[in-house]
Amino acid sequence: MRFLFVHGTGVRRARHDRLFALVGERLTARFPDAAVDSCYWGDRFGATLGSGGRSVPGLKPAAGAAPHPSDGIDAETAEWALLLADPLCELRVLAEAGWPAGAGGGGGAGAGAWDDAVEDDPFAMPGVQAAGTRVLATLAGLPPAPPHTGDELGALLHGTGLAADFPAALEAAARSAEAARAAERATGDPQARELATALARAVAAGALAAAGAEAECTGAERDRLVELLTTRLGGDARVPGARAAAFLGRLALRVTTQPLLNARRGSLTAGATPALGDILRYQARGHELREFLHARIAADPGPTVLIGHSLGGIALVDLLALAAARGEAVPGAELLVTVGSQAPFLYELGALTALEAGAKLPYGFPRWLNVYDRQDVLSYLAAPVFPGDPRVTDHEIASRQPFPACHSAYWKQDALYERIEQAVAEAEIG
Repeated sequence: MRFLFVHGTGVRRARHDRLFALVGERLTARFPDAAVDSCYWGDRFGATLGSGGRSVPGLKPAAGAAPHPSDGIDAETAEWALLLADPLCELRVLAEAGWPAGAGGGGGAGAGAWDDAVEDDPFAMPGVQAAGTRVLATLAGLPPAPPHTGDELGALLHGTGLAADFPAALEAAARSAEAARAAERATGDPQARELATALARAVAAGALAAAGAEAECTGAERDRLVELLTTRLGGDARVPGARAAAFLGRLALRVTTQPLLNARRGSLTAGATPALGDILRYQARGHELREFLHARIAADPGPTVLIGHSLGGIALVDLLALAAARGEAVPGAELLVTVGSQAPFLYELGALTALEAGAKLPYGFPRWLNVYDRQDVLSYLAAPVFPGDPRVTDHEIASRQPFPACHSAYWKQDALYERIEQAVAEAEIG
């Protein structure tokens, strides 16, 4: 048996190699006797801005765009979407509003807006450095590049693809005016513990925002990163971020995206060109990629499980459906697994190359497992648009990450590989 992995939109060589190493390791662990191959197509069939982006009003040469909140998502995901758009937002709330006057935090304008209070610090003494100032100094003293091995924080940063962006995120939070002001107001230990959590979340959000879709970080890994950072700052990350987090959680569910989209149109377009452009180019010249995939699959006609991410799934659905309609099933293609794919949506629009809207999957099309995440706006359901077809099954994965991080978070989910293993057994491939 063989697995053939077909990557998705926007992926180029360096990203592909990291991603395939992860997928290959997970598949080999469950299928030690299977061959695991990849079909890299990004350089050859991927899109670029041929005129340097001259068609885009307001294009700026900025690094990619920050993710933004979206409607219909849960409070935690919305809160992290807001943090990714503005990593210092919690610190800004604490800097401006501080803590209740009776909480030993200095009160200040707007302090009465908080509903809950914490107890006074009985050990606070006049002239002694504020507890929050000590926390901020500890943050500034953390090493910018934790080692890859022998340190859980370092291993986590390298394993999630955040190591390169961590130093800048650390410095941005430690040197921010918001952090300095919040630290001055955190005079007691309870306030300092909350500040430690806010600082840790700011650093994690900064690294995630900078990495964008390049991050390979699940919600659990993100939470563990915050916990490790908070612990090093003397806080307790197992306790939620209290008032600032609660306030921003409510705000995150109310904010709109249009002002952000207007301000970032140029950088959003440039950042989205590889991902969106690959899809558009495929729609115009997809036969080139399909021929390439067919040759790679047919090169080893033994039983093959095809795994397609995003656009890779679209191309595989088209290839298999077109071949089956001609009565020339692709040799060895026993099971199709699409992950975070837009194929069902394009089919419903009548924009899928192989099938008109409403048409049935042809005889000879293999079993199809379609994996999606509700937060991933690039993933869609297949079974409802092919009602009654026993070959088509949907499976939901919950990464607990906002978009776009959730579009890449599938590959670290044990639930994905468990479901693939089940599908292989059901198809009796071996």
